[in-house]
Amino acid sequence: MQFSENWLRTMVDPKLTSDELSHLLTMSGLEVEEVEPVAPPFTNVVVAEVREVVKHPDADRLNVCQVDVGTGTLLNIVCGAPNVRVGLRIPCATAGAVLPPGADGKPFLIKVGKLRGVESQGMLCSARELKLSEEHGGLLELPSDAPVGMNFRDYYQLNDLKFTIKLTPNKADCLSVLGVAREVSALTGTPLHLPTTKEVPVTLTETVPVKIEAPDLCGRFAGRVIRGVNAKAATPDWMKQRLERCGQRSISALVDISNYVMLELGRPSHVFDLDKMHGGITVRWAKEGETLKLLNGNTVTLNPWFGVVADDKAVESLAGIMGGDDSAVTLDTQNIYLEAAFWWPDAIQGRARKLNFSTDAAHRFERGVDFASIVEHIERITALIVEICGGQVGPVTDLVTRLPERNPVAMRADRARKVIGVALTDAQIADVFTRLKLEFTLTDGVFHVVPPSYRFDIEIEEDLIEEVARVYGFENIPALPPVAEHVMRIAPENHRSQFAIRRLIADQDYQEVVNYSFVDESWELDFAANASPVRVVNPIASQMSVMRTTLISSLVANARYNINRKLNRVRVFEIGAVYLKDAQVSDGPLTVAGYHQPKRLAALAYGPVQEEQWGAADRQVDFFDVKADLEALFAPKTLRFVKAEHVALHPGRSASIELDGKVIGVIGELHPKLQQKYELPQAPVVFEVDVAALQNVDVPVYQEISKFQAVSRDLALVVRQDVAVQSLLDCFSQTRAKDPACAIVQSVRLFDEYRGKGLGEDEKSLAFRFSLQDTQATLLDEQVEAAMAALTTAAGQQYAAKLR
Repeated sequence: MQFSENWLRTMVDPKLTSDELSHLLTMSGLEVEEVEPVAPPFTNVVVAEVREVVKHPDADRLNVCQVDVGTGTLLNIVCGAPNVRVGLRIPCATAGAVLPPGADGKPFLIKVGKLRGVESQGMLCSARELKLSEEHGGLLELPSDAPVGMNFRDYYQLNDLKFTIKLTPNKADCLSVLGVAREVSALTGTPLHLPTTKEVPVTLTETVPVKIEAPDLCGRFAGRVIRGVNAKAATPDWMKQRLERCGQRSISALVDISNYVMLELGRPSHVFDLDKMHGGITVRWAKEGETLKLLNGNTVTLNPWFGVVADDKAVESLAGIMGGDDSAVTLDTQNIYLEAAFWWPDAIQGRARKLNFSTDAAHRFERGVDFASIVEHIERITALIVEICGGQVGPVTDLVTRLPERNPVAMRADRARKVIGVALTDAQIADVFTRLKLEFTLTDGVFHVVPPSYRFDIEIEEDLIEEVARVYGFENIPALPPVAEHVMRIAPENHRSQFAIRRLIADQDYQEVVNYSFVDESWELDFAANASPVRVVNPIASQMSVMRTTLISSLVANARYNINRKLNRVRVFEIGAVYLKDAQVSDGPLTVAGYHQPKRLAALAYGPVQEEQWGAADRQVDFFDVKADLEALFAPKTLRFVKAEHVALHPGRSASIELDGKVIGVIGELHPKLQQKYELPQAPVVFEVDVAALQNVDVPVYQEISKFQAVSRDLALVVRQDVAVQSLLDCFSQTRAKDPACAIVQSVRLFDEYRGKGLGEDEKSLAFRFSLQDTQATLLDEQVEAAMAALTTAAGQQYAAKLR
């Protein structure tokens, strides 16, 4: 929103400098992005009148002019402008004047000199030479009543500033000079002077029948007929200046007046050429396939999503966005129909963007425009049209269908004091609402505020608290130090931070990724068999409509993205929350009732187990490589892997992960059907575990280091092929715990598996290496043999294992 400071001060003129006013607006939430002068500095330029014009004796294109600058002495000035003539009033730069820099960037100094032998005592100026616009076809012509000799900057009000403010979408009431003036008046207590309008007498009885077929599109529609206008009338300079300083280009008097009132009052309107319309007006949704040529020259094809204003034969306007070219006013227009309406914001939002353009009207209507002052604003536009273009006026037709309900919004004074952090009295809060022109009642410490018709941003209690804070002044809210004592708390030794976990897995050659918590609904079915995920009410994209319950799906998408870009080795991990429905969860400081949000760590490995190098053979990563990485993360704790099935993992190459008897995650190759669906050349290996299990670590405990030599024994056992290695390891662990003879066993490790010649078809050989050691004495052969025999016997009893 751009506006002239001088225009603003005609409505509210606080005793503030321009800088102070800019700061005040910014601190109240209307961020001032830029303040710039309307014209660059220049000096010694005055209003002058041409008294005499004669041809230059030595140049056909030059004239010698006698110019009155109000000093009592006529100046002799040589001028080549095509529009110079006797009686013309123009800006004149006298000798000694400094004009804005030219193409070379240097200020232009006016001196007395000779042009083709004739002395010139100044320069008559165009708008371009004064850097007021790019017009350079001739001198800048001033009205005939411009006072000769007056400083041109004062006459043209060039000591003015253009304010550009950055508005948040909810502050649609400030998309006008009046809206900003209301804010300044409330913030400073300065009286507000509304634009005054004399009601134009009605001299015609003619009306245009109006029918609203879509009350969900248009809540109120008003208009009137004006005949006998002079569309060729010139737009007054004061109006042109204000329009230009708001970033609007002057087009014609009728269009300029409509734009002016939009900037002044925030009221978009439209002027139809009455002679180009056919019968009455119907406000409705468009029909499939209807077309309309707009004022910008585009021809658009419409559908029932767009609202239109139509007559008996065709569509004449795109409701709330832009008028049609067929009924547009021109310089030959004599009779007009003036329209102003309230369009429901929901019926306008997104329509202009759908057509790949935007308009000032749509920008305002989709945020909400005052619906109560339509007739008053029509009177304002009518008065300006009659004043500038003349004409005779018909009565206003005002048709109302359905308008927004203004229900009171309750605000607890105690709640406001708590949120703002200032002990405001009820009287201070009431003063704020009074200054904002908000009607309210106060009952038992609760303010019930009725939003005015031009405020669409006041809907809940927090909106009113914001208004109180803004007007009270953010700078007046004290900056208090924390009331709690600052204490450096030592992290518990048995708790590992997420940052430490990230470091650990990064050390395993994985790179961290951060994905959205929103995922495609099909991912939840594929990777979690979840048919009822937590849905996002307002998703940022259609393919991100549900909350994830697993991190694996996002990592597969990361892998696919990189593989499609010719990266043959991918190792990534992510730590993030998943979102599970759980009726047992209640509201708390970090919880939401009905939803469990645990943190998970997931990782994916794809491609070669290590970067290509000369010292090692190329090998693809497999289940056991990733299993080793996972065990390294949990060390010194020991994980237990149990064969299990998971919807996203290979049925024969997946396992659940157990720690201390509790399942904490899964590991395995991606399921072949998902590998095919997501077009992966090979199956990646993935795991997902609870972060809480990784964060809980054992506090180191001192253990004596044995001074005696350790003993190694290998044990090869033949078992059925359906006996899992983990089962034998569990058997050995249980035996160590029960049998004192096995207390000397320090570790067990599988180092070989054999199937083939010498064994039955249903048999396999598993070779384990046992490390045995005592801290008190050197081991004897009898002790070692007793321990090995106990382990062999236990395996034989539980799994029919026999020595190979």
